[in-house]
Parts: sequence; structure tokens; C-alpha cells
Amino acid sequence: MKTSLPSGGSKKACKPTARAREAVRRTLLWLLWLLLAAPGAAAMAQEPVEELLNGFESDPPPMEELMDGFEAPPAAEEEAPPVEELLGGFSSDHAAGEDAPAKTAATPLPFSIDGHLKVGATWNVSHESRDPGPTDWRGLSGPEAELTATLNGKLGEDWRMKVSGTASYDFVYDLRGRDGYTREVLDDYPVELELGEAWIQGSLTRSLDVKTGRQIVVWGRSDNIRITDVLNPMDMREPGLTDIEDLRLPTAMTRVDYYLGNWTLSGIAIHEIRFNKLPEYGSDFYPSPVPLPEERVPADSWGNTEFAASLTGVFSGWDFSLYWADLYDDTPYVSLESIEIIGPPPFPPVVIPQLRLRHARLTMLGAAGNVALGNWLLKAEAAWFDGLRFFNLCDKRYSRTDLMIGVEYAGFNDTTIAVEVANRHLNGFDSPLANAPDLLEDNRYQSAFRVTRSFLNETLEITLLASLFGLEGEDGAIERLSAEYDLTDSIKLIGGIVLYQDGDRYDYIGDNDRLFMDVKYSF
Repeated sequence: MKTSLPSGGSKKACKPTARAREAVRRTLLWLLWLLLAAPGAAAMAQEPVEELLNGFESDPPPMEELMDGFEAPPAAEEEAPPVEELLGGFSSDHAAGEDAPAKTAATPLPFSIDGHLKVGATWNVSHESRDPGPTDWRGLSGPEAELTATLNGKLGEDWRMKVSGTASYDFVYDLRGRDGYTREVLDDYPVELELGEAWIQGSLTRSLDVKTGRQIVVWGRSDNIRITDVLNPMDMREPGLTDIEDLRLPTAMTRVDYYLGNWTLSGIAIHEIRFNKLPEYGSDFYPSPVPLPEERVPADSWGNTEFAASLTGVFSGWDFSLYWADLYDDTPYVSLESIEIIGPPPFPPVVIPQLRLRHARLTMLGAAGNVALGNWLLKAEAAWFDGLRFFNLCDKRYSRTDLMIGVEYAGFNDTTIAVEVANRHLNGFDSPLANAPDLLEDNRYQSAFRVTRSFLNETLEITLLASLFGLEGEDGAIERLSAEYDLTDSIKLIGGIVLYQDGDRYDYIGDNDRLFMDVKYSF
């Protein structure tokens, strides 16, 4: 059988020469060196060769002695052939002198989609026999599916965008039927479609950025207690089930950031007036056997726009922020209003007093900071609110001072321990405010204790969180023990238990203890 020669080759090239043998020898030596040295390359890069060879008594022989007996020495006048000659038999079919097609890097797409699909269930474990009322919350209460998708995009060199949304469906109302639930629960809980963050962000100059659309802006340093974190409302329909970072609701706002060295000055205009999501009448966390009065929400208009500003400095080992905000109070107060009903002649108009929930306009001044000391992180927040209004003294406005101090320790392996304590002091407290429906005190305390530890090469994380209301939990308490396990890179198992204790302030949550389990697939 005749064998055709590769393009550019010759019969002489088929017979090994001294130069070719030398090139092969060098190639084998390089391969041998790679096989022996690659596993310890990182260590070699950090330690001198003499230290790596400690323990070997005799000096290694020259490389020529190692190769004795394998081949004859090359002729002195011969030089190693060029690489092109050695690779002649592996050349492509392109004609001599023809340029090979250039390799082009794949251009990344300007848009990407990610998100997650979560399927979970909740089991209420401590409800007693059904009390008189429309709903029985015992047993299975939340087999739910949730889909969240996010579109991320780049709009040129200095601009980017994000649009996210969530759709969820609770199957418990199909399994149990809908007759046992209030109209308010059925309107809000079974199906939920939520537009999440939806914004555009870019640079106007090297020192000036702008971001507009639905977004979340986090103020403060606390992970468990809200003091200065007042810009975004919260989903509080099931307290204690998840962390604060998962409960914030985005609102439409425009934010401008100016950077000057270690400092960032931010100005914010909040265009969408949005308040906390509270438990609906008839749900297991609703605090009253009767519906609350109708809530009056200010319209989205320029006259009702909320404004805020912050100044933040980040330095080596510590940071500090100052805050100002002019916004509506998330917590409504009960207002007594007179409603005039005009009847047909000759009946005179009738004035009927009626209760309404309204939101006072507040001014907030605040500050927050962190100090890192080795394995310790010290944190503090302070806020002053002015313009608070209450039912029993509706003609008077009050101010409140909130303080929080906390410490976090990360000196143990794979473990973080955090403790936070806060006090809310109502300035100029008057005794009528202690009566219903205000039920206020001059000082209210809240504390949180959290321990997080990871196991199995950080694939399993267990968290214990305890929140106490009052100095010793006399106003109520919540404890959550949860675990998150990374089954694969994209599948996470989440489960745990939440325990509730009644108190002087929260006396309606004690029988809501529950187990929860979720399977989360991220894409």
C-alpha cells in the first residue's frame, strides 16, 4: 500500500534524524516535567526549589545522565528543527501560504434570563380544635408553587436594565374548597402576580449614576430589626417565616448617586406610594375577629411623592451613613371621620361618624455604621421620626427615637453569631395612648439572636433565629430553625420549623407553629 505524504513533506522526513530525536527527547522531558510538577505547581510558586528538595541526601544527576542509553547524542553541528517542520505531518489541508481562518471569540448576548421555580408546603402543627369562625387552619395550609424570572440586559457600555416578576399559586384552596375562607383571603392569597424590580441604570458622568424604575434600596446595618430601613415596604402576612431581605417589596423611584472619593451622596424620589402587605381578615395571623376600617392610600402623584437622601462613607475597617427622608408612615393610624350622606328631598343630610385607616406624613433623620475589629463586627443605628399620629389624641403629633446596637462574631469555623437589641422611645408619651386602639407604651424593646453554621463543605447551612418583643419576650416571641441544603448546583432543599409565643402585645400568634419544606430549582 502506498502512503501519500502530507503537504509540504518529503521522503527524508519519514526517517528520524538526530535533530528529530533530540526534539522528541525534549518534548518527552517537558511532558514528564508537567506530569510530575503540575500537582505541586502552586506550592512551587510559593517556596524555593531548595526547600522543596529538602530530605533528598544526594544531588540529582544531570539531565544528560538520566537519558543515557536511550539514544545517541546529536551531532554538534546540527540544530533543532523549527516547530513547523516537526508538525509537518499534523498540518491542515490549507495550501501553503494560505492563511487559516481566524478564531473569533463568541460575542456575549446583551440579554440573559435567570430565576427559580419553587414548590413548597406548610403544615400547621399547634392549632387547637376549630374555634367558631369561617376558617380551619389546622394541618396542611400551604402547598404552593412559585415561579420567579428575571431579565437582565446591557444597553451599551454604561447602561444596564433588569425586569423581574413572580407568579405563585396556592393549591390548598383547591384541596380544601373555598367555602371556609373569607372573601378577603380568597382575593389576596390563592393567586399572586407581582412585578418585581424593573429598572434602568447608567452613568451620566464618571462620578454620577442614575437608576430609575421599581427597585429596592436598603438603608441601615441591621439584618433582623428595621430602624433606618424605611424606604421599601414589607410583606408581613406570615411573620417569621423568612428573613427581612426576602420580604422587601420594590417601589418605583428615581435614584441619583454622586461619588466623591470614599463618599457617596444619594438623592431619591419615590413615585409609587406603597405600604406593607398585612394579614387579611380571616387569615391565621389577623389580629382581630372583625375587619379593620377601610384604608385610605394616597394617590400616586407629584404632590404625594416621597423624598429621601443619604451620605455614605466607606473606609478601611469601618463605614458610616447619614439619612434623611420625607415619607408616609407604613403603619396606619385609626382616624374618626364624619361622612355626610345626602338623601332625597325633603330629608335633610345625615352626618355619620366613620373610622378610617390613614397614613401620617413623617420626617426621618437617621444614622448607621459598622466597625470591624478582627472577628468582631460592631453595628449601630439611630433614627428620629417626627409627625406620628394616633387615634386617642388625634389632634397632636408625636416624635419617636429608635436606637439599635448589635454585635456579630465570626471567629468560629463556618459559624456566625449575631445579637441585636433595639429600643423605640415615644417622646412626650401621654397615658391615653395606652388605651385601645393605640395600645402604645413609652418604650418598646426588641431583640434578635441569630446563629448560622455551614456543614459538608458549605453545602448545608443551618440557622437559628430568635426574635423577642419586650425585654424578656413578654410582648411575644418568634423562633425559627431552618436548614438549606444544596442538592446540586441548581437544586436546593429548604426546610424547618417556626414557633410562636403569645405576649401582651402579640396575643394572637401562639397557635401558629408550623413546619415548612421547599424545593427550589434555579436556572
